[in-house]
Amino acid sequence: MSTPKSEFLKVILDRGYLHQCTEWEALDALMAKQSVAAYIGFDATADSLHVGSMVQIMLLRRLQQTGHKPIALMGGGTTKIGDPSGRDESRKLLTDEDINRNLTSIQQTFTGYLTFGNGKTDALLVNNADWLDKLNYIEFLRDFGRHFSVNRMLSFDSVKLRLEREQPLSFLEFNYMILQAYDFLELARRHDCRLQMGGSDQWGNIVNGTELGRRVDNKELFGLTAPLITTASGAKMGKTAAGAVWLNANRLSPYDYWQYWRNVEDADVGRFLKLFTDVPLGEITRLEKLQGSEINDAKIVLANEATTLCHGAAAARTAAETARRTFVEGGLGQDLPVLEIPRAELEAGIPAFELLRRTSLAASNGEARRLIKGGGARLNDAVIDDENRKITTADLDSDGVVKLSFGKKKHAVVRAK
Repeated sequence: MSTPKSEFLKVILDRGYLHQCTEWEALDALMAKQSVAAYIGFDATADSLHVGSMVQIMLLRRLQQTGHKPIALMGGGTTKIGDPSGRDESRKLLTDEDINRNLTSIQQTFTGYLTFGNGKTDALLVNNADWLDKLNYIEFLRDFGRHFSVNRMLSFDSVKLRLEREQPLSFLEFNYMILQAYDFLELARRHDCRLQMGGSDQWGNIVNGTELGRRVDNKELFGLTAPLITTASGAKMGKTAAGAVWLNANRLSPYDYWQYWRNVEDADVGRFLKLFTDVPLGEITRLEKLQGSEINDAKIVLANEATTLCHGAAAARTAAETARRTFVEGGLGQDLPVLEIPRAELEAGIPAFELLRRTSLAASNGEARRLIKGGGARLNDAVIDDENRKITTADLDSDGVVKLSFGKKKHAVVRAK
């Protein structure tokens, strides 16, 4: 792989985004010569994207920053099938109403990362339902199905792993990769899109699209994938004891989002600053060299920058101030998650494990019980030693609230109403 001449490929190499690429030299030459439109697809399986989608979102941002045109493709059509990649079982099929509601909810995420408009490098938001919903099945099979080898499709990881594990793969899901390839062809025709990007698990699907464009329209298309990100300890990024790290504020508060980045492992700070912020590489080099307690300064930079992109500068400042008041001054920051409980219910008493779950400090009652048994849960800064201990209005402090904590860095407030 030669040293890139195009700024985009240089940036993604330097910042750690590159896993695989088709025709590296040809793509580099094209992007060095002209502005290129590129897309990444996002299915609407939930009403919010999560941190697992952040590499893809940041790839689109890097694309626009280096003078190219990003296209965020909303999977209004493909969500009706469900991508089998990386899964052992079929996704739950959603109704059209569910999908449209999810699409409306997740579209707002992109406004913090991309500039939309009608300019040459302004981002586009496109929905593949615009063409997939209108396909005639027989005509589609005749015109495009003949370009796909079942033998080869069976060799793709998204299919092979499911079959090796003897998990059912429906014919519906088997069609997903064909429709994804057709998306690329449509975007090439409609918007002169030349590049599809995605996670490394999408490699086979992306290559299918480049080959379909060549066979049907004799057009040179390109594919590029980013590595699937895990933490330094090997855990899948974006998963916590309380569940997924969502990007929409109605699913996860800006404070909790800030805390996620503030609490990353020391060994991940430099890598995550490169991937998920715009901090210059020279400054990142300085920050990742910090040792001992000083590494926390780098984590705060990471949390501030990542939260600013996702939720705005004001939310990031509020989250940082809440954390400072909570952890440095020992008080209760105003932005801590608050759970309001009817006073009558609190007077009767609620088991500690249940309240931990209801405040989202634990993902389930079982998880909450394990936290308490391990000595990791606290009530008003005192260790909870009995999972069935009832929390009542007698536990309200002078401010009329109960403070619950998981470890040293996760807190929530319970208030009677």
